[in-house]
Amino acid sequence: MGPDRQIVNADQVEAWGGEEGQHWVSYADAYDAMSAPFNGGLLDAAAIATGDEVLDVGCGCGATTLEAARRARDGFALGIDLSEPMLAVARRRARDLALTNVDFVCGDVQVHPLEPARHDVAISRFGVMFFADPVMAFTNIGRSLKPGGGIAFVCWQEMLANEWIALPGMALAEHVPLPELGEAGGPGPFSLADPPRIEAILDAAGFDDSRVEERRALLKLPGSTPGEFELFLRALPVVQSILADADPETAERAVRAVLAVLEPRFGSEGLHLEGAAWLVTAARRP
Repeated sequence: MGPDRQIVNADQVEAWGGEEGQHWVSYADAYDAMSAPFNGGLLDAAAIATGDEVLDVGCGCGATTLEAARRARDGFALGIDLSEPMLAVARRRARDLALTNVDFVCGDVQVHPLEPARHDVAISRFGVMFFADPVMAFTNIGRSLKPGGGIAFVCWQEMLANEWIALPGMALAEHVPLPELGEAGGPGPFSLADPPRIEAILDAAGFDDSRVEERRALLKLPGSTPGEFELFLRALPVVQSILADADPETAERAVRAVLAVLEPRFGSEGLHLEGAAWLVTAARRP
């Protein structure tokens, strides 16, 4: 990331520009398949018109940006993310699809100089939970929207409502200590799990008519067989970090405990576990 780019969310840049981002690149298609059940509801809620200018926040490897570009075929879709490795995948995918009404930029949405009043709508699929200062970030997003422009995003409900992480997490916790989740509301996958907090942030950032709706889906986790899932599990940076301080025997028991819980859930199409999210919509205050 060049010195001309403004950055305040340094910890997330380090994570997503480094080991975490590289891991997601390695499993890009699998992670997209896992999140795909939420795509239709998100994009329908965004109500993208054919001539719209769309901003995709925390776009990662670009799956939702590319779909937004297809819907806004006479408009444009801009994806922004902190992770250069993931954006490289997004740009390659756009070239492979010969989509010319799409672009990607690496930047910190909290401070990135987004063009004022350019976009008709902003979207995000699980990309808005990692802000160090969410009011700052959503205010900046709002400035990039035309007056009355909309935002639609999905974010995770609390961890215990999400079987895909709660089941393996509880199995690990029987053998090794789990990391602290950090300060309540701090950057992380569950920072926007509380609907009143979401509404308060959006109100402070200049949005009206916020609406938070529950969405649940069965998510296909990476790996079609228990063996393939085990490879994915062992490659997860967070799991590697959790197991790093354990002796080898304890670490192995922890992995085996996760597999013992999940193997009975495998079907002919792999492992599916329930995910619970919020679908959030709002409009920029005129």
